[in-house]
Amino acid sequence: MVDTSNETTLEAALNRLPAWRREGQTITRSVTVPSFTDAIDLVVRVARAAEEANHHPDIDIRYTTVTFTLTSHDVGRLTERDLRLAARIDVLVEQG
Repeated sequence: MVDTSNETTLEAALNRLPAWRREGQTITRSVTVPSFTDAIDLVVRVARAAEEANHHPDIDIRYTTVTFTLTSHDVGRLTERDLRLAARIDVLVEQG
């Protein structure tokens, strides 16, 4: 378990998610896919994973670019739930 309230520990955990960038108390990743339908397919796969985790990203779709933003709104900061879902999104992106 990652103590995300400790800045040093959080930064170390984020280093294991190189595709994500931190913006305050959120992390964001943009993915460009070949077509709009591929973008929608990716969003559906992420939505299923988010439902399983009971933790939901903010999602922005701009034609073939999908941006995922994660934070734990209930506590107002990044938590381990965000890190786990980010890692799961990375897997889903790699699976295409």
